Amino acid sequence: MKFIDEATIYVKAGDGGRGCVSFRREKYVPRGGPDGGNGGKGGDVVVRASENRHTLLDLKFNQHWKAERGGHGAGNNRTGKNGADVEIAVPLGTVVRDADSGEVLGDLTAEGQVCIAARGGIGGKGNAHFKSATQQAPRFAQEGMPGEERRITLDLKLLADVGIIGLPNAGKSTLIASISAARPKIADYPFTTLIPNLGVVRCGDDDGFVVADIPGLIEGAHRGTGLGTRFLRHVERTTLLLHIIDLSRAESDGAWEDFQTINHELASFSPELAEKPQIVVFSKNDLSDAAERAAREQEPFTREGIPVISISAVTGSGLKELVGSIARKLAERKAG
Repeated sequence: MKFIDEATIYVKAGDGGRGCVSFRREKYVPRGGPDGGNGGKGGDVVVRASENRHTLLDLKFNQHWKAERGGHGAGNNRTGKNGADVEIAVPLGTVVRDADSGEVLGDLTAEGQVCIAARGGIGGKGNAHFKSATQQAPRFAQEGMPGEERRITLDLKLLADVGIIGLPNAGKSTLIASISAARPKIADYPFTTLIPNLGVVRCGDDDGFVVADIPGLIEGAHRGTGLGTRFLRHVERTTLLLHIIDLSRAESDGAWEDFQTINHELASFSPELAEKPQIVVFSKNDLSDAAERAAREQEPFTREGIPVISISAVTGSGLKELVGSIARKLAERKAG
């Protein structure tokens, strides 16, 4: 299934039904009073979060949603039928915005949570409503109110406990495949991962935690370079960031410089994102002279008091320590 994490659609709620102009016409009642009923309410356009949805792909091809209008009022004080609502199912983690103003209409993070994207118009009053002591036979009624209409933008932000970040080809996908059942595409070239991947990591007897592997970030990602803004939003909801650094990268100026590059992009995109706690991971420690290089590159991190874990997702070295460290950090955050 193709992963689509944003869509813009047009929604139109139903118009209210018009009120009725009617008078009683019964045998032996020569001058019956007004009995025009009210119009029914127009249907709403409702966006609902569903665990059965994992992408916004359907909304790329179904971009117009219109609710039913309310029924018109009728004689004998009969109210028109309310229009049926239209429901749009979206994945958990979807943010609903007005496409023109940018106003957030809803942030749907729980199963069944709803957001009314467009409200139906109320029905018009029938002439029976306007009867008074001075106006015994009103010959007018109200039209129904128009339903709301707007363009809305749907942005999907993945729900995960841990976000894996780093430069392209740092070993992020290999890591998530090693510690979870996720099976992302893995190859020896940058930007192999083009969509975020989710994996559940089991840790002891508890429920474990969810890890999100996002495509590699490059300098200028916060401005959209390399589709960076689309990728960064998927780690906004995470509790912890796992920062993967590849010590074997030939074009690298050093682990500390790579670490600073990614953190600059995080801070430029969202200051709150840059404040999230991080675990720094040196990957690919199974390569030749990796231990010597790791010891050398670790010095600036030690000076700053940043703990570093060295791993190999291929051989499994350091993975148990890493998973345990993640679980402890998450437990601390939940307790705090």
